[in-house]
Amino acid sequence: MKHFILTLATLLAISLSACSQSNKTKENNMGTKTLVAYFSATGTTAGAAKVLASAAGADLYEIQPEKPYTDADLDWTDKQSRSTLEMNDKSSRPAIKGTVRHLDDYGTVYIGFPIWWYTAPTIINTFIEKNYLKGKKIFLFATSGGSNVKKAEKDLKSAYPELDIRGSRLLNHPTAGDVKKFVEEGK
Repeated sequence: MKHFILTLATLLAISLSACSQSNKTKENNMGTKTLVAYFSATGTTAGAAKVLASAAGADLYEIQPEKPYTDADLDWTDKQSRSTLEMNDKSSRPAIKGTVRHLDDYGTVYIGFPIWWYTAPTIINTFIEKNYLKGKKIFLFATSGGSNVKKAEKDLKSAYPELDIRGSRLLNHPTAGDVKKFVEEGK
């Protein structure tokens, strides 16, 4: 009987050790890459995202709405435009196309967007809620005609306190120095 228990204990120890090594290998291989995910309604944020991805040696992912925005949808002066209605409804989650493939490969994720009504468009909430980002270093970047990104950062940190949102930067016409400094903060 003692021999049986000793054999069983040995097998259990070997099994647990193998599982532990497997998890350590997965952890060591996970999260070493950087991703720049962005939503761009007019192309401005896309330009900033491409500059950032190049500087960071990152992969690029476009957050695309299932139904593209038209010029009329983006008319912020029209109280019935799609963007106005979405931004006035905090529970709005515009549908997006696709998901990020191999998200476990990324340890750092930059999320970019244009500032709408002083904050992030609700499609950013859709992206965050559709993708498991817990445990990743997250940095926000935005483009804007007149607002800064701090309210968007505060709103997203409040909405997703479990996420490690480390900072934000406005990248309107970013210089190489601006982008390099932002990338260094992400390391």
